[in-house]
Amino acid sequence: MTSLILRIRRCLALSSKEVPPDSYREAIGRVETFFCCLIIFSFSFAFPKHNLPEKYDYIVAQDGSGNFTTIQSAIEGCKSFPYKRIRIFIKNGVYHEKVFIPSWNTQISLTGESKDSTIITYDDYFKKIDKGPNSTFYTATLLVQGNDFHAENLTIENSAGPVGQAVALAVEADRCSFINCKLLGNQDTLYVAGENGRQYFNDCYIEGTTDFIFGEATALFEKCILKIKINSYITAASTLQDAAFGFVFKNCVLTASPEVTKAFLGRPWRKYARVVFLNCIMGNFISPEGWSNWANTDNYKTAFYAEYKSNDTGANVNDRVPWSHQLSKDDADKYTLENIFSGRIEWNPLVEN
Repeated sequence: MTSLILRIRRCLALSSKEVPPDSYREAIGRVETFFCCLIIFSFSFAFPKHNLPEKYDYIVAQDGSGNFTTIQSAIEGCKSFPYKRIRIFIKNGVYHEKVFIPSWNTQISLTGESKDSTIITYDDYFKKIDKGPNSTFYTATLLVQGNDFHAENLTIENSAGPVGQAVALAVEADRCSFINCKLLGNQDTLYVAGENGRQYFNDCYIEGTTDFIFGEATALFEKCILKIKINSYITAASTLQDAAFGFVFKNCVLTASPEVTKAFLGRPWRKYARVVFLNCIMGNFISPEGWSNWANTDNYKTAFYAEYKSNDTGANVNDRVPWSHQLSKDDADKYTLENIFSGRIEWNPLVEN
């Protein structure tokens, strides 16, 4: 700006002998004022009032500094079936709301400002909903039905407490990924579903009580922390009969509340449940049997439960139930991201979202 004004001064100086001094000074002042206003005006377009980061389409902020003050209103403002991903940035805050991503809102990304301070929370639970035997599925704080959903740096919580089934996150869609998220709840914290649904969790913290990871989807958990809070079951898979993979846990750490002394890796919710733990750390709160059957059913005869190189004090592989499996290296090597998520539509959850 300074160099521009100097150039104008020089141009005006060429004809200064022909212009009275007072008029010359007045002209220079007007030119300087004009260009200052022009530059300020240009900056107002370059930096809009929301200070929207370049990679995001919308900002959610409770203080009104964004495009929306609630997450649900931002979802409702998105184009249906977009040709390219819609990215929403959520500023820190406790968002007490139920959030629904419908099937027509595909390719949505929700990114929080920070995992610990961007919190979506609600307190629905089975008896509160009171819609009969399927009330569990109405309790989710965040329900995702739109394909190609992505969430990052968020806490998703069901705050109802230990009052029975109360879902924090329900995913009923394909090609959904969750990176660096916290999923907090008690019974049935995480429901992963959708026929042929594929879901990916990386570097997430997931806690709960009974069956706190359950459902039919093919779901891969990498480098996650799983915390069980009572003597109960971590997983309850209902894998479809023709699915090659169910729940796969790779390089995860299993932890527990201090009072937990006997927890199980899982029990088969449906006949063809498939759950595999590979290279996971588990403490002595894991029961030596490892796995449990579902009540008095014959599900254990058709379920596939396996481990590979479980380690630490809970890895009592010689005492596991006889119907579980210890994988060979060749078998374990088949559990790659590419194999697990193979399908009619190719998907790599590690691409930019």
